[in-house]
Amino acid sequence: MSRRSEKKLAAFQNAIVEQHYAEVENMYRKMREWRHDYHNHIQALATMLEQGDTEKAREFLSEIHDTLTKVDTVLKTGNTMVDAILNSKISLMYAKQIRVDATAKVPPSLSVKDIDLCVIMGNLLDNAVEACEKLPENSRFVRIYIAVKGNHLYLSFTNSAGKKQEKVGTLFRSTKGAHGGIGLSRVDSLVSQYGGYVTRASEDGGYTTEVILPL
Repeated sequence: MSRRSEKKLAAFQNAIVEQHYAEVENMYRKMREWRHDYHNHIQALATMLEQGDTEKAREFLSEIHDTLTKVDTVLKTGNTMVDAILNSKISLMYAKQIRVDATAKVPPSLSVKDIDLCVIMGNLLDNAVEACEKLPENSRFVRIYIAVKGNHLYLSFTNSAGKKQEKVGTLFRSTKGAHGGIGLSRVDSLVSQYGGYVTRASEDGGYTTEVILPL
């Protein structure tokens, strides 16, 4: 690989990592803000109950629940890095009105380096979010499934999409230009380095990427 190509890939990977950590910090900032307001919420509820306004207290509790759902840790997979990646991305999906169905169980230690896992999962989830953003809010969804199957870690990401995409080589044609192509190629390259493989399927209304990585 030429020095120019190496610099380009390094810059791309650094941008992905910086974006990921920015999302994690944003999630934790929201959690800190909510905790800061906790005592005010309790005092307000106590006042409503003392005044006998149970209906208003019930509505207020519902609002608090909705807010907490958006900022609390959504998944605890068993792996710290996977938790950080998934929860930051799911927090972003909620903010963009994307319905999420996520199930994940991951060993605490993996053969994949954290930074490589960040690039693989970050790219695939970012692509899912961007595809959803092109659709009406009531049509947006992302399904995440991660589990151990035999001696491998299995990852599946499905998102709502428009019409079936055209396949070019091993990839489907990207609507994101050169950047999208680099991201997908980088995912394939990393997965291949670990002896795994990637499969993709596109159909009207949905797009799925599956990744198999040796444990």
